[in-house]
Amino acid sequence: MLRPTVRHRPFGTAPSGEDVGLWRLESPSGVYAEVLTYGGVLHALGVPGPGGGTENVVLSLTSVDQYAEKGPYLGALVGRYANRIAHGRFTLDGTTHQVPPNDRGHALHGGPRGFDGKVWEAHPVTDGETAGLRLSLHSPDGDMGFPGALDATVTYSLDAAGTLAVDCTATTDRPTVVSLTNHAYFNLAGAGDVLGHTLQVASEAYLPVDEGGIPLGPLHAVADTPFDLRSPRLLGECVRSTDEQVARAGGFDHCWALPGREPGPLRYAARLAAPAGTRVMEVWTTAPGVQVYTANHLDGSLSDGTGRSHERHGAVCLETQHFPDAPNHPEYPSAVLRPGGTAHRRTEFRFPHLTSAPEQQPN
Repeated sequence: MLRPTVRHRPFGTAPSGEDVGLWRLESPSGVYAEVLTYGGVLHALGVPGPGGGTENVVLSLTSVDQYAEKGPYLGALVGRYANRIAHGRFTLDGTTHQVPPNDRGHALHGGPRGFDGKVWEAHPVTDGETAGLRLSLHSPDGDMGFPGALDATVTYSLDAAGTLAVDCTATTDRPTVVSLTNHAYFNLAGAGDVLGHTLQVASEAYLPVDEGGIPLGPLHAVADTPFDLRSPRLLGECVRSTDEQVARAGGFDHCWALPGREPGPLRYAARLAAPAGTRVMEVWTTAPGVQVYTANHLDGSLSDGTGRSHERHGAVCLETQHFPDAPNHPEYPSAVLRPGGTAHRRTEFRFPHLTSAPEQQPN
């Protein structure tokens, strides 16, 4: 019986002078994942189609130097706090903390020197049923203005069915806020744009945002808006909408609230399908929200070295996370982590087209 495997090779040198490795996880299903120790980047995710041909379904770059140029976070692990914190400022237990702004006056993905620019310590983990890679990072007290020393661990694992799981855990020695996620850009066709993909999100409500991507406040019902993805819809139809929220962002760059709205058990979040359903991906997560981003700011200036340029709307991100700016909104699910506690989030990317009896989707 074939089992998942893990292999390693060098990938270059980080700006810090540290060696960067590439770890390849392989499944008997034909799915493979390549992960870099630089930024914990999901560098490749190979997925077979119905005819057997395998395509890399995530956008990637050619070198560590390209990833280090602080582009659009392609495939990276982002933190301490994924998404935006208004003006980079939040108050916790009566003390105000300042994260350096790096996006229109706000802090995005942990500030200008976030986890995406760090070299993570890597250890392969296998149990016979899965091939995995455990990445660890220590973030000192005051790193990018966040309080408390934080120890983060992210484990990528691939099972025999081809499911890629991402488990994020964190502990701290002082009260802090944390929200870790993977920022993969998905294109299930392997090329072109994603306007012909369909997307379903199991959500009744989303967060409208201002010009800086900061939530305006309360959740808004998706009914009768382009954000109603309770049934699969063409992404092209959605991003071409004249709706003010879509026009302001140039597409989707919004957070949908998932059922329960609090961190909880693993639950169905989203389903992405390539044209004609040639490849299908489901997202299951324990996170309270999912940020859908339709690569509105890619402009063709980046490429993967194979002649494939990364164009606007050339992919879609499905970032499972806490709500944006939650540290400043006590009414949102709390992202606070205290000593003695453990923040844990699991997200699974499943490919039901590879199985003979895919699970029924929730309505």
